[in-house]
Amino acid sequence: MVEAYFLDSSALLKRYVSETGTAWIQSLTAESSGNLLVVARIAWVEILSALARRQREGSISDNQASQILQAFRYHFDAQYQKVELLPAVTQMAGQLVSRHPLRAYDAVQLASALCILPQFSQANTMTYTFLTADQRLLAVAQAENLITDNPN
Repeated sequence: MVEAYFLDSSALLKRYVSETGTAWIQSLTAESSGNLLVVARIAWVEILSALARRQREGSISDNQASQILQAFRYHFDAQYQKVELLPAVTQMAGQLVSRHPLRAYDAVQLASALCILPQFSQANTMTYTFLTADQRLLAVAQAENLITDNPN
């Protein structure tokens, strides 16, 4: 059975930067896994921001950052299905921040996952799991009835 995973940026970064949960995320995202990987379009900005911060702080070198960016660009273009920042997503994100204590980008990530949920609900041949390493976002995703997991 095909598995579908929505990776928010906190989970996605683990594919590229070694930290708790990296091995598990790398096994889920390996091209050989056959898993369907879904990300919000804004993950591009969030991952680049996280890499730049780590580079400024000295936890990754300029060379490492360049290599990670190259791998991320390839995966972003070739492997990830992107949820675009459409009006339905921003509308839902606005509703989520009204109901839950979420940061704006976290609300957009969750709204992106929720907006495509009907596509997976109709396809009984796959499970759809929302992955995040953010405990607050995880709790809100569960409150919104998503199947969730935490790579930590």
